[in-house]
Amino acid sequence: MRLNNVSQLAAFAKRDDLAYFLRELCDAEYVHEPLLAPTQDILDAYKKHKGDWSVYEPQFLKLMEERHIESELTPSDFETPSVLLCSEATPEHCHRRLVVEYLQRKWPNVRIVHL
Repeated sequence: MRLNNVSQLAAFAKRDDLAYFLRELCDAEYVHEPLLAPTQDILDAYKKHKGDWSVYEPQFLKLMEERHIESELTPSDFETPSVLLCSEATPEHCHRRLVVEYLQRKWPNVRIVHL
């Protein structure tokens, strides 16, 4: 769900490295789902231009609504235990929290555990 999964900032969590570690250590599959990522404009306004979370959050929520992510994806896409990854260490200012909370409102029985 990261927009930039191969950038230098991704470090060991670059797409190919992460896929390797997940496969070798956890027997898990890596799936890149840009549908769950912010646009470059939204991300840049928040990160590069030190934007305010109170502006970012409604923009990203609106984007998910416009993309109809609850219809593009299904609960069965997450039947096996799934982990959403982005670069934030905690969920407070993280788009992964916004994604799971959005889906929780749209789908029954969504369970969230922040690691």
